[in-house]
Amino acid sequence: MHLKGACAALGILMLLAAPARAQISDDVVKIGILTDMSSLYADNNGPGNVVAARLAIEDFGGKVLGKPIELVYADTQNKPDVGLTVGGKWLDVENVDMLVGASASSVSLAVAKLAADKNRPYIAVDPATSDLTGKACAPTTVHWVYDTWALANGTGNAVVKSGGKSWFFLTSDYAFGYALERDVEAVVLANGGTVLGRVRHPLNSADFSSFLLQAQASKAQIIGLANAGGDTITAIKQAAEFGITPTQKLAGLLIFLMDVHSLGLQTAQGLTFTEAFYWDMNEGTRAWSKRFAEKHQGRMPTSLQAGYYSAITHYLKAIKALGKDRDGKTVIDKMKEMKVEDDLLPGTIRADGRKIHDMYLFEVKKPSESKGPWDYYKLVRTIPAAEAFRPMDQGECPFLKKS
Repeated sequence: MHLKGACAALGILMLLAAPARAQISDDVVKIGILTDMSSLYADNNGPGNVVAARLAIEDFGGKVLGKPIELVYADTQNKPDVGLTVGGKWLDVENVDMLVGASASSVSLAVAKLAADKNRPYIAVDPATSDLTGKACAPTTVHWVYDTWALANGTGNAVVKSGGKSWFFLTSDYAFGYALERDVEAVVLANGGTVLGRVRHPLNSADFSSFLLQAQASKAQIIGLANAGGDTITAIKQAAEFGITPTQKLAGLLIFLMDVHSLGLQTAQGLTFTEAFYWDMNEGTRAWSKRFAEKHQGRMPTSLQAGYYSAITHYLKAIKALGKDRDGKTVIDKMKEMKVEDDLLPGTIRADGRKIHDMYLFEVKKPSESKGPWDYYKLVRTIPAAEAFRPMDQGECPFLKKS
């Protein structure tokens, strides 16, 4: 009698002690990456995101709460309808537990709503629009690496204060470009500058000649490039070819390591920009980046690729602590509760879903200053986390107003 009672009690205690195991959906933790695998953002995102995600899963031991971690990924082609179709199928049919990425801001805004409607966790690592923690915020979304407000108040602020008072914008014609132009313009005007004009160009443009000629005709001191990836590279190269840059300065408002690599130091030298991560910051970033490069054709990671590692690692830590992988709001609340502790992007997550960490103002080195491959940046200023991102009470996040 006593033995049977003890065994029964032990069985009950074991069940009570392991609720988390019972709540891992389908006995697998399935992570879905939506990204640009083949277009103008692929060098900064794309296959490198998958490499970083696999490193995160590998470093976590391949399992969480005794259940395997699986990874799926797809190319959104930077189209919201593609992102919604793939993401919807993953969530409804293929039992994907968490979505990460989305690349273009237009895709990300659509995916954020999808995840909120389905109550699944969504980590926006690579999109830029600050609306993700503003008017389009959701309790199931975390915005991880950077945003247009941080870029505006890093790069835009620095350029204006160094004398660049008159601006003309070359803006990518979709949600990201609009948000970046809006946030930079606000900084320019707040610091006594003026905006003399703007022109919007199609995504993935091959010819910037007409846009650059309009910018040149404005006689603005600064041509603000409110675009990214291949568009930024093409605009900078063509501005140099047309002889614009000796008389007018370009402000690369969103620059990544692979952009500088593609341009070369001779062309990119002197560019000032804001980033969240650089591979050569400290021993921890260098060690991880070396591992990444060994798995990614010798390429050092961009801030976005480092962000994938950081974000997925934190998600896995949160579901391990929580005991469930799919309940979007509950998982995101646990992620917000825990500090982000890694060597790449340590920080905290605010109630509105904005991950907070230091940002850095960098300048591209001259060829004579570079000591070897991938030695491209020099640090101008560290922007403390407390001032790097938009104050939460200025974001107009709807669900915060309801709480």
